[in-house]
Amino acid sequence: MTTTPEKTALVNVTIDGVQVSVPPNTLVIRAAEQIGVQVPRFCDHPLLAPVGACRQCLVDIPDAGNGKPIPKPQASCTLPVAEGMVVETQVTSKVADKAQQGVMEFLLINHPLDCPVCDKGGECPLQNQAMSNGRGETRFEGVKRTFPKPINLSPQVLLDRERCIVCQRCTRFTDEIAGDPFIEMVERGAQQQVGIAPDAPFLSYFSGNTIQICPVGALTSAEYRFRSRPFDLVSTAGVAEHDACGAAIRVDHRRGKVMRRLAGNDPEVNEEWISDKDRFAFHYARQDDRITHPMIREDGELRPASWPEAFAVAARGLHAAGPSAVLTGGRVTAEDAYAYAKFARVSLGTNDIDFRARPHSAEEADFLASFVALNADVSYADLEAAPVVVLAGLEPEDEAATIFLRLRKASKRGTQVVALAPYSTRGLGKMNGRLVPTVPGEEAAALGSLKDAEFGVTKDAVILVGERLAQSHGALTAALELARTTGARLAWVPRRAGDRGAVEAGCLPTLLPGGRPVADASARIDAATSWGLESVPEKTGRDGDAIVAALVKGDLSGLVIGGVDPDDTSDPAATRAAIEAAGFVVSLEQRLTEVAALADVVLPVAPVDEKAGTFVTWEGRPRPFEGVFTKPGSLPDLRLLAGIADELAVLGQGSPLGFRTVAEVRAEMAAMGPWDGERPELVLGKEPKRPRAKAGAHALASWKLLLDRGSMQDGDANLAATARPAVARINQAAYDALFGLHDGPASVVLTGDRGSVTLPVEVADLPDAVVWVPANSFGRGVLADLASPGGSVTVKGAK
Repeated sequence: MTTTPEKTALVNVTIDGVQVSVPPNTLVIRAAEQIGVQVPRFCDHPLLAPVGACRQCLVDIPDAGNGKPIPKPQASCTLPVAEGMVVETQVTSKVADKAQQGVMEFLLINHPLDCPVCDKGGECPLQNQAMSNGRGETRFEGVKRTFPKPINLSPQVLLDRERCIVCQRCTRFTDEIAGDPFIEMVERGAQQQVGIAPDAPFLSYFSGNTIQICPVGALTSAEYRFRSRPFDLVSTAGVAEHDACGAAIRVDHRRGKVMRRLAGNDPEVNEEWISDKDRFAFHYARQDDRITHPMIREDGELRPASWPEAFAVAARGLHAAGPSAVLTGGRVTAEDAYAYAKFARVSLGTNDIDFRARPHSAEEADFLASFVALNADVSYADLEAAPVVVLAGLEPEDEAATIFLRLRKASKRGTQVVALAPYSTRGLGKMNGRLVPTVPGEEAAALGSLKDAEFGVTKDAVILVGERLAQSHGALTAALELARTTGARLAWVPRRAGDRGAVEAGCLPTLLPGGRPVADASARIDAATSWGLESVPEKTGRDGDAIVAALVKGDLSGLVIGGVDPDDTSDPAATRAAIEAAGFVVSLEQRLTEVAALADVVLPVAPVDEKAGTFVTWEGRPRPFEGVFTKPGSLPDLRLLAGIADELAVLGQGSPLGFRTVAEVRAEMAAMGPWDGERPELVLGKEPKRPRAKAGAHALASWKLLLDRGSMQDGDANLAATARPAVARINQAAYDALFGLHDGPASVVLTGDRGSVTLPVEVADLPDAVVWVPANSFGRGVLADLASPGGSVTVKGAK
């Protein structure tokens, strides 16, 4: 016989004469909020552990629940409720009101009254509560304490120490949430202050959150400091565009210019935290190389053109070129991705389209079509609830910052994080994770070993696989098999914001919009019916690598390309050669990249703050956003593709796309809906298995760091200065073999099939004959300067 567990009894407490029932262990300050009473506070934050540091939230307790009063005012942010407790806040108690005024008076003794020049002025809790819960005049006649200012905690975060009220929000955030305790409270008593070690700057990926939660103007951003006042700004809700996490942000702007970004409050996604990349990396759209008007090539040079002329020239060029393909990166919105997918089929008559401007595989394409499309089985909440989370081909702190914060939170509550990786990273250490040492290319075998009971991978576990797993033969199939045999849930986590939406929108050679398989006749009929066509292309298209090869060979001549960096592709040299060999190239870009410089027609596209759209998160959660600005001539990709399609239809090729605005695309996507037929089966990867590293060589492991040389981080030198340095990592045995007892700084020369690089070297717990380097933190990157995807390198000590 089974019994239903009883619900936890609520606790009855009376606050300012109003009875309220709350769960046990609820803090008094939270119970007061439920009846609309706002107790003043500074140190309290709902996502941080109670500390009672500022004492501003003092309340009177006439009855502690046992019929006896507590003789002194108590900090309501640390006091849990008790059955029958009676609480009187500043609203009804002169004792509480006097206590709060006294604390405020102490806080203001040394706090400078420089509100007119303080960045926090106008949105400052101290400023507000000094008026609402403080004395009307000061009794202090001494000289206020001063410090040298500002103090650079990092290149990005500055401290005006005399403004600090020692609430400890910043130090608690870094310790509890980010796991980066670079800053700490030093000294004692009246001399207590925020401090930092001289040789350990505050280099955290999440340091900007301390600025936002600081209740005074003690912590400021080097980029925003003295740039604007809060009451001069207009705020617009947005979604971060730098990864697939979908973090909510607030964009503050003035006179058509973004001044700062703040974390939005979304409990289901990023709670109240964002990475420094999401916060500070927004200047890329205002760089000098921003394209502001269409351009066409004439006599070998690009010249300005009108929109009608550019559309007409692009259409005539693609029509004359013959067979054409589409390559688009993963930064497009779901609406733009849908437009690319429809343009390829309707206007170009081809399934030669791929959004994966990175190393990929046919196994991955099958995995995306058979499992990822339309799948939304795992959420952020599931990560917190899972007893075990497996990471394969994914380093969350670098590749999915919001996931990292959730996993760190979950790990503190008992979730075991198991990572298949070449070494135990800093992020894994902060999650108290378990490392399964994995040589690159051996992930399939490592995943198979997780079936053993010792790892705890059961039906309640979650498996997160990153896009890098596509480079390891059979690994995606092994991950799916592990999920099927254990009952664990599986989710795919790409790096870029538009990748998941591109899957759903059909930017794949094997997939039509809404998860419709190209190979399924009924799926093709369904798409053709939705688009008002007789048919859509039947032949399975080429993936990104095959498109590059076909352009070089001459089997393809036309190319529509947007948001692709050749250095990110499997073969940068081949990609450049393909663009140069193409008979006609149409480039859709925000800035004058090397691809745009080679194109025959260049069409400027709007950045995210100048258009509406939707990013689909790794969960499959749509994250729509509206444009911050409306600027004439700043158009989304979908509008440009519609313009070319109209001109192609005039030439007798294809038909118009049938939309011109984001709203019209959203309506068409909703009307088309998801595919409800059978999913294609996943077949084990079709690529040959990567050979093991030759004798004397090291297998190459690599991924991109959160902050690197990415073009979307351009424009903020302070943010760039916080990036982690590029180093090579080898194990102790390899280091000893190269350098012996050498104990000073050392460097290594790495040589692969594409070149050599010299980097400083560090020791890590890597397997034998494995070396790790960051992918995009030096030169043109690993793929361009060093080795092919999944390659090996020789390692020698630098002279």
